[in-house]
Amino acid sequence: MRFNNLMYMKKIFLSLFLLSFLTITTFAQKKPNYWDDVQTIKKYDQLYKPPVHPVLFVGSSSIRKWDDCTQIFAKYNALNRGIGGAVIDDITYYLNDVVFPYQPKQLVIYVGENDLPNETVTPDTVLNRTIKLYRAIRAKLPTVPVVYISIKPSPSRDKFKEKAVASNALIKKFLAGEANTTFVDVYALMLTKEGKLRPELFVEDMLHMNAKGYAIWRKAVEPHLIK
Repeated sequence: MRFNNLMYMKKIFLSLFLLSFLTITTFAQKKPNYWDDVQTIKKYDQLYKPPVHPVLFVGSSSIRKWDDCTQIFAKYNALNRGIGGAVIDDITYYLNDVVFPYQPKQLVIYVGENDLPNETVTPDTVLNRTIKLYRAIRAKLPTVPVVYISIKPSPSRDKFKEKAVASNALIKKFLAGEANTTFVDVYALMLTKEGKLRPELFVEDMLHMNAKGYAIWRKAVEPHLIK
């Protein structure tokens, strides 16, 4: 009888071990997008203590590549936690990793441009994803001021111009009805007086900005930051 019980327990243990192994293996094969990038951020925070209650810049690569962001906005206690390549849902997914732990006094967000190339994504899709992100933020940070930077006019994505403009208009309208939010329209600021693209504001890939492009962002965003 004891032998049978022992064999039964061994079978249970083996089954649990195999289930655990398969779960770990499956997760390793199907990690969420940018999982490793976020883990790197978390490890960095363990080595270098982030500022307390920062003005937190978060979003996709246009935030991540704003290399001097923390320096030029040092008096606002700025912290950059952008994730290169992220779409709106990625930022929503990682709020518990790249937003909430810092207890920011203000949020500056740029995300949505990477959603545009997906053929199934419409301006309404961008709006709905943005609303989902916004409400997830408000669930834990109900009164923290939010600065939303509009989708920019990148030359490499000019074929999505109509989608970008429509998305910006929908998001602007939505945020206008929300408290403690500011919509910063950089789209118009990054065009010529005739409404044409300005390639000189971008690096070679015509997607990411150079110092001239970021100078426009700084001038547009800084008046809305809080100390």
